[in-house]
Amino acid sequence: MRSSAEWRWNRQRLVDPERDPLQPSPRLPACRPPSLLGASSGMTSSPPASEKNGLKKETIRVGTRKSQLARIQTDSVVQMLQERHPHLCFEIVAMSTTGDKILDTALSKIGEKSLFTKELENALERNEVDLVVHSLKDLPTSLPLGFTIGAICKRESPYDAVVFHPKHAGKSLHSLPEKSVIGTSSLRRAAQLKRKFPHLEFRDIRGNLNTRLKKLDEKEDFSAIVLAAAGLRRMGWDSRIGQVLSPADCLYAVGQGALAVEVRARDQEILDMVSVLHDGETVLRCIAERAFMKHLEGGCSVPVAVNTVLKDCQLYLTGAVYSLDGSESLRETMQASMNYFPHENEDGPNDDIQHVGITAKNFPQSAQVAAEKLGIQVAELLLSRGAKHILNVARQLNDA
Repeated sequence: MRSSAEWRWNRQRLVDPERDPLQPSPRLPACRPPSLLGASSGMTSSPPASEKNGLKKETIRVGTRKSQLARIQTDSVVQMLQERHPHLCFEIVAMSTTGDKILDTALSKIGEKSLFTKELENALERNEVDLVVHSLKDLPTSLPLGFTIGAICKRESPYDAVVFHPKHAGKSLHSLPEKSVIGTSSLRRAAQLKRKFPHLEFRDIRGNLNTRLKKLDEKEDFSAIVLAAAGLRRMGWDSRIGQVLSPADCLYAVGQGALAVEVRARDQEILDMVSVLHDGETVLRCIAERAFMKHLEGGCSVPVAVNTVLKDCQLYLTGAVYSLDGSESLRETMQASMNYFPHENEDGPNDDIQHVGITAKNFPQSAQVAAEKLGIQVAELLLSRGAKHILNVARQLNDA
């Protein structure tokens, strides 16, 4: 049997893997270990009611934000858990976060690393809820002590989408008139799109999806707004998507399109319960992305972007940093072999090792280590080329 030390690493710089963003992500290749239980594994049976599904409690309290999108996302996770544990009662506890309350200031200027998670984590710490559902991109790469991401569900499209004002229906960003104003709350999107579409102007827009679409449709302030395609699709608003931005136009945010279930790290029963929701491909891609972001010490106050593809047991990670106006950029792609060994015995204490805040139980540690190393390698390559200076200047300008 080959050991995890026999990983084959390819540290070459590569051309970005090209893929149609409207096509579904490639499935986890044949090297997927049979021990991994994903949301699509078909395992919906449950123990007898007398065993309480292995849990001491009958009611599981699930924390979430109050927005419509957050509720839809949380409901989807609860439904998957309910199918596996039909004898449990899941109670949803909705609350507002700092990011939901402060709507007159750009996210990048609020200066809070946990804009959409702190209040939920406080409730988790106080045992007021048993688990919390987040958009993974909202979770910092370093979680508070005692917490872990116990599950990452199968990723929806990670790409950004453009929604146009009704009068510009059928157009693209290329064809919009000179000086058209585009709304976005993301420095990452603005930096890349300023570089790609210099004839357009970009202005901050805040609020949940409903609020931003209302601002777009009912006023003449914006010709279009840029949003995550995943949120629009989960809301059932596919018809509003006028353009999906490919990686050539705009790399996406770390973790975008994926849902995360955060739990108390020592709550073994809840951790065991949610771990079956892990999607193998999504876990590896997001570990690499989060490791890249963490090593760069990036966040919402600087333009950092990624693209990942898992194909033929190779994980490709493209990472990039930008100046605020997009005039400076560094971008590199590297790959690592995910040709891990499904018969490798990795049971035991290693099951609970975290990788950038993620605990992927029953999943080969060697694969997770390789994905994390890939993220660090891409970050180190960018840092060696001057990324730290670009990010420092971006932070200073943003703070000013």
